[in-house]
Amino acid sequence: VQLQASGGGWVLAGGSLRLSCVASGGTLSGYGMSWFRQAPGKEREFVGGIKWTGGSTTYANSLKGRFTISKDVTKNTVYLQMNSLKPEDTAVYYCAAAPRLMTTMFGVSSSYPYWGQGTQVTVSS
Repeated sequence: VQLQASGGGWVLAGGSLRLSCVASGGTLSGYGMSWFRQAPGKEREFVGGIKWTGGSTTYANSLKGRFTISKDVTKNTVYLQMNSLKPEDTAVYYCAAAPRLMTTMFGVSSSYPYWGQGTQVTVSS
């Protein structure tokens, strides 16, 4: 499975961005797909994830209510809608995919064998 993330950019605080992650090279049935982010000098952190089959979602507690993950099965794409952005949301955002991912493992980066290249999000105050 290959993942291609896009949609990052520069935005003022309070603004919105939507990131996309297009998957290719295999069926996503049974996969878990997630977004992580990594700010300069910090460890990679879990943003949220979605089960490709069924569509249930899970989010980092600190981001609930501002970030929403969705999918489009016709386009093999997962989206991350980010609203009310803050300067502390500035990071490189990565999409990741894993087959047969258990719900309890969504937030563990080592669970994912497939990663996109990352897209930079910069939020200015």
